[in-house]
Amino acid sequence: MSGPCVNTSCAAGAITVPVRRHSNVSKRGLFITVEGGEGVGKSTNMAFLESLLRDSGIDLLVTREPGGTRLGEDLRELLLQVREEPVSPSAELLLIFAARAQHIEECIEPALAAGRWVLCDRFTDATYAYQSGGRGIDAATVRKLENLVQGSLRPDCTLLLDAPVSVGMSRARGRGELDRFEREEVDFFERVRATYLQLAEEGSGRYRVIDASQPLEVVQGQLLKVCRELLRCREKGVQ
Repeated sequence: MSGPCVNTSCAAGAITVPVRRHSNVSKRGLFITVEGGEGVGKSTNMAFLESLLRDSGIDLLVTREPGGTRLGEDLRELLLQVREEPVSPSAELLLIFAARAQHIEECIEPALAAGRWVLCDRFTDATYAYQSGGRGIDAATVRKLENLVQGSLRPDCTLLLDAPVSVGMSRARGRGELDRFEREEVDFFERVRATYLQLAEEGSGRYRVIDASQPLEVVQGQLLKVCRELLRCREKGVQ
């Protein structure tokens, strides 16, 4: 029997969202993801978004990947640990999707089905960026696992916090001890960033790219605009 979801919360233009009009069936919640490389301010801005949405009356689940469940958090620890032996990119990929499968079944899908909104720190876009772009795994392999584990589940809105790698790594390394990913070379993170931006450029209207190298108040002002657009859709009965 699955345990409860683990609370992992840290402390513009028109957005394309699925049209889910009023009916006798409970409205499905909205799935929002926050993406970006190292040092772009995801933790700070996740907390900002959480506060903003809760203050607006949204019933919200805040979670993260890898993680979000007891199993997922155990796998997260394995993935981030600095290890003596090299970790196979394929092993890394499969661990991430194992955590995601549990996360979706135990937390994300039940919350959305109950009409709650889900705010998630990273999701499958990160797998394309880090494991395909960064590690060099064929994107088609990631896509097969995505379809197997997620079915039709995709985020409704993705906020991509973007900053030059030099800026992000300077911030990340100023935080203290680095995890296994943060110790990668600059070229790795350049590939990660390029993949994220390619996903946003080629993807659906769900992406909003925010320049995270700007002052925090400017970044959060742009996030506020996106949230207001989502909330307006909700008020109009389009969820």
